Parts: sequence; structure tokens; C-alpha cells
Amino acid sequence: MASSLYQLNCSIFSLNSTSSILPPRSSIIGSWTKPIAKSRLVANIPRPVFSVRAVTYDADNEAGSGVAVAEEVEKTEAEKVKKALVDSFYGTNRGLKVTSETRAEIVELITQLEAFNPTPAPTDSLTLLNGKWILAYTSFSGLFPLLSKATGPLISVAEISQTIDSENFAVQNSVQFAGPWSTTSFSTNAKYEVRSPKRVQIKIEEGIIGTPQLTDSLVIPEEVEILGQKLDLTPFKGILNSVQETASSVARTISSQPPLKIPISSTNADSWLLTTYLDEEIRISRGDGGSVFVFIKEGSSLLIS
Repeated sequence: MASSLYQLNCSIFSLNSTSSILPPRSSIIGSWTKPIAKSRLVANIPRPVFSVRAVTYDADNEAGSGVAVAEEVEKTEAEKVKKALVDSFYGTNRGLKVTSETRAEIVELITQLEAFNPTPAPTDSLTLLNGKWILAYTSFSGLFPLLSKATGPLISVAEISQTIDSENFAVQNSVQFAGPWSTTSFSTNAKYEVRSPKRVQIKIEEGIIGTPQLTDSLVIPEEVEILGQKLDLTPFKGILNSVQETASSVARTISSQPPLKIPISSTNADSWLLTTYLDEEIRISRGDGGSVFVFIKEGSSLLIS
């Protein structure tokens, strides 16, 4: 009987040791007869595996990327200001016909664009300075009488330009006049000296009166406006056609003559010019007296817009 009870007790102990979380205690209080068994549920869960990857921080590269992004943003903003400035010139006749409101807008846009100047030393950038620059706007009052007188029905200012030859330190300012029968020009040749990375001193040496270039065929407009009155020129076309051949002969004779050069030695021929903005398309210069000149490079798409 005692043997049977002992076997039963051993069987119960065996079942409890595999199914219970805590094993039965021994006769000594506070001690365990065997270690705590792992739960099957916990034992079958795979442990997560973590991997660590070393990352090298390149401070120089990070800084370079930031600078590149900033430069691109600045370039985009400069292009917007440049386009707005050129658009503001529309209808101003190079600054002659401009309202006070438009003039204030142009001054503000010029100041904004000068802040984006990508060429801090223009006199050292020969490739950018070289070439022919077309005057788009000026506040120089000395040109206004010329522009106002050359706005009649039979003559107009076709172009005002400045050509820079940095290799020979030479500047040519030219004004081209256009009429129904001929075109002509007046220009000045000057030498310049570099006084600072932005400033040059200009001395005009001679003036040149270009030979009139007569057209082979006389193009007469149908009407012209004089003092607010429109004059019909249609009846005169028949008379002018009779001298067509004579005009063609005279045109070839006159146009073959050399231009007239006039030496200039006056001390008033000296001036200075400060370039405050320069890129591949546009140049902003300031002269003595506070006048401003905005030029656009010949061939630029800004001239078309």
C-alpha cells in the first residue's frame, strides 16, 4: 500500500514538473529542487536580429550641397528680377517717355538686380565685357534732347549702342538714325583706363559722322503725323517713282565715301563709368552725376522680349 502511494506521488510530481511554471519546493523552505523550466511558447519565438551599419558623415560635401542649392535659388531669383526689369522698359523709349511711377519701379528693380551681381570685378571679366551692348534704358538727361528731336515722322533713333574692345582698352558709343530714304550714324571713339575692379575712366578722342547709307528704292509711308495732324503722302508716290533710277545712282556714290572724323581734345570729354551688374546678357553701369545705363548684349533673347 505504501509502495503504491509512493509511485502515485512520483507520477503526480512528474506531471507537475513539466506542466507547472514553478517546480515544487523541497523540504527546505525557500529553496527549489530544480531550475525554472522555459515555457514552450516563449522558447519557440525567434529573437529579432538587429544590424548596425556605420555611416560616414562628410561635412564638406554637405556644406557644398547646401551652397549649390543656395546659388541655384539665387540665380532663379535674379532671372525673375532681370525679366521684370526688361519688361518695365516697354514703351519708355529708352527712358525718354517714362512716368514717375514707372521710373520708381525701374529704380527699385535695378537696385534688386545689382544685389545679385555675379561678377564682383567686371574689369577683370574681359569675355563678358567684350562686344556690342544695346542701350535699353538710361536716366542720363543729356541723351533726352537727342531722343526727343529724333522722334519725328521722317527720322528716328534706330539704335544706341556701346562697343567695348577690352584688349585695346577702347570704347565706341554709337547712335544710328533711320529715315525713309537713308540711315546714318554718329559715334565717338574713346580710350579707357581701369581705376578699380568696377570703375573705368573714359576719355573721348574723336567723333565720327557716318556716311549716309541711302536706300536703292525710296520707301514712302502712306501717311505721316505732323503736330497731331495726319498728312496723306499717297499723291507723292507717283512723283518719287520718276526719280527712282537717279536716287539709286546717288546712293551708291555717297555711300562709298569715308566717314568724317573730328578730333576731340576738350577736358569735358573725360568721364567715368561704374559697372554694378554684369552677366552674359545684361550690364548696368552708373556714370558721374548719378545717371544709370542699362545695356543688353547684342544677340540676347532679352532684346526680342
